[in-house]
Amino acid sequence: MSKRKITILYVVPPTRSFAGIERVTDSICSALATEYAEDVAVSVLYTSPFEQIVGHVRPYNVVLSLASGRFDLLRRVRRVVAEGRFDLVVVPQVEATAVFWLCCLGLRRRFILYLHGNPRLERRSPMAKVLFEVMRFLVLPRLTRIFGTSPRQLEAFKADYPSEVEHVWVPNPVRSFDRPTPDHRDSGSAVRFVTVGRFAYQKGYDILLHAFAAFCRERDGAQLSLVGYGEDEPAIRTLIDQLGLSGRVTIEHYPDSPATPLSRSDVYLSGARWEGWSLAICEGLRFGLPVVAFDCEFGPSDIIVDERIGRLVALDDVAGFVAAMIYYHDNVAAERRHAEYRARYIDQFSLDKVVHAHAQALLAAVD
Repeated sequence: MSKRKITILYVVPPTRSFAGIERVTDSICSALATEYAEDVAVSVLYTSPFEQIVGHVRPYNVVLSLASGRFDLLRRVRRVVAEGRFDLVVVPQVEATAVFWLCCLGLRRRFILYLHGNPRLERRSPMAKVLFEVMRFLVLPRLTRIFGTSPRQLEAFKADYPSEVEHVWVPNPVRSFDRPTPDHRDSGSAVRFVTVGRFAYQKGYDILLHAFAAFCRERDGAQLSLVGYGEDEPAIRTLIDQLGLSGRVTIEHYPDSPATPLSRSDVYLSGARWEGWSLAICEGLRFGLPVVAFDCEFGPSDIIVDERIGRLVALDDVAGFVAAMIYYHDNVAAERRHAEYRARYIDQFSLDKVVHAHAQALLAAVD
């Protein structure tokens, strides 16, 4: 007699773009449904009409339920959770977990909080503060597990929100690309810096542009590519003009894969004010690029563990960031000797490896 599969529902709250959390959920659930088909039955509830999902076949069960408002969203989530009789319900972020747990009261489902980002910096609005306290006093003691994308992130959350609930690190998967090695140009080509991410306050594009402006006063010819899109793009374009960088900085849009801009670049920059992990840094390393990053909470310091990988700079030390840029600019050819090491190092976070950590964490949660 075959054993019963564990049924798992991942809930993706409504968002505007198919980016970090959304892409990670899709990748992990696809791998779980493929590699652990005999053990788990995976469903993902999408509450936004992502073009990457709608109309596309996935190895897991796609549940599309597009809400017309907040109360309709809660009603739909409760109905899906109730009808599916899931063993585990996995929800990203503190606020969404608190809200969806509350709306499912009485259903007796086991919830897992899946941390992304930095909970310490996500309590900005009055409602967020209320929901974090709901998490602390009501929801947290009743959770089955807490998953996180970074060891330091989990340590900080447990210190801020003590509980007996088990905390488990489940690494984010780093994509592989058709062009996994850097496409280096002639030695006489201008050095190209690159950064990839949402155009949002968290990612620190304003800090990065001021640092690049200071760098340009020390070195000529280098270029900076900002790869992404988001609500802050108009402000970023204005700042580029104000700093006189219009001839040195380009904005590029590659919504499905950053392979092209990464393969033609020399150094990856991260100006983020906070991270949960940083898939973008990992993808830069996949192409052998050295990384200059601010030592924000939490991801960069978990990734950049020696100087063959890159350099960490204190969060407020713009001068130190500029100095690191100057170093890599002046030593770009010599630093390429570590390119293969960087690519091999980041392979430990490939999807075919981290899926096993996710599967073990989920299976252990129902033992």
